[in-house]
Amino acid sequence: VEQMQLHGIPASITLAQGLIESGAGQSELARNGNNHFGIKCHGWMGRTVYHDDDLSGECFRAYDNVRQSYEDHSMFLVNGRRYRSLFSLSPGDYRGWAIGLKAAGYATNPSYADMLIRIIEQYRLYEFDGKKTSHTCRNKRGRIQGADVQRNSLRCCEAR
Repeated sequence: VEQMQLHGIPASITLAQGLIESGAGQSELARNGNNHFGIKCHGWMGRTVYHDDDLSGECFRAYDNVRQSYEDHSMFLVNGRRYRSLFSLSPGDYRGWAIGLKAAGYATNPSYADMLIRIIEQYRLYEFDGKKTSHTCRNKRGRIQGADVQRNSLRCCEAR
């Protein structure tokens, strides 16, 4: 949800890609390199791991933790010229994003868009596309209150 709020990528898409690409966190890439999105090296200057994919012994990005993988996935899409058109879509349009990712060449599997949509709908991941994240803020007296953040607007409310 945080990455959706920062970059406009539907949370459902990020979650579904992470599930598919990492085998729900159990793939060799996920276990050995914290790579949950199958992002290959392509000019990467950080740590790497090698894995058989379309070809034998391909270079993949490796991360110190899972959060770095999610952050890099967002930046990979944000900075990738071939993904630019996706950002004109609504963060709620997971179908458009799934079709667009496949069309832009994110994955070689011809059924990739259908796989994403099926996972999103099966696990109701689309519900995350409208979620708020909780933060805290202080009122005029310094008292900590709950805060809801949705689509870059902050609304403080009494803590329960």
